[in-house]
Amino acid sequence: MNEPLLQVERLAKRFGGIVATDDIALNIEAGELHAVIGPNGAGKTTLIAQLSGQLRADSGRIRFGGEDITPLPMYKRSRLGLARSFQITSLFLDLSVLDNVALAVQAHAGHSFHFWRDARGEKELREPARAALERVGLGSRAALPASSLSYGEHRQLELAMALAGKPRMLLLDEPMAGLGPEESAAMLEMLRGLKHELTILLVEHDMEAVFALADRITVLVYGRVIATGGPDDIRANAEVRQAYLGEEAAHG
Repeated sequence: MNEPLLQVERLAKRFGGIVATDDIALNIEAGELHAVIGPNGAGKTTLIAQLSGQLRADSGRIRFGGEDITPLPMYKRSRLGLARSFQITSLFLDLSVLDNVALAVQAHAGHSFHFWRDARGEKELREPARAALERVGLGSRAALPASSLSYGEHRQLELAMALAGKPRMLLLDEPMAGLGPEESAAMLEMLRGLKHELTILLVEHDMEAVFALADRITVLVYGRVIATGGPDDIRANAEVRQAYLGEEAAHG
């Protein structure tokens, strides 16, 4: 049996006296969409930051594609095919939609940026950039300035930039956040399509989206994993229900 694409062993992170992630174990199989859910403050964003390399773990180990990536910085993890999207955005709003993705292709390929003008003229950058835009439904918006896109389209553009490096796995942090009903529905369908093409770890508050998309779900509470299983198992889990009912009662 093949080993999981991503293996997390005893991962921990503390900020002073606050335990953000506590002895987390997580296996994600190649080709699955694995969701991580939990109440506010459960450690979800800290976990995804540790997996991407944005945040160094205090202890534990992360293996990706059979390789120990625990000590690697973010850009080296990206080169191995681990891409994160929907963090603080770095769009160039004065450039075109296509230019933004062409620059991402250039960065993933390991080239220096030179002048932005280069990215506009090089076929080996523009063709994969156009392909990434088509995958997220922005092909017809390629020539527009990024500043003219809606908030939801900015999210689609960020996803195209992550896909430009042809990753093996996507780390998605709250892709539905701030989207209206129509934009949420479009994002849901986009993720449903991508689910058949690459491995995805999804952190998301929208439970309807999570249960519609996920093959398996891991639940975090106070930085610890309290359950992992298929959507039906998670729905039926008494400890999970208590975690969410407890949060609702606290905010009620």
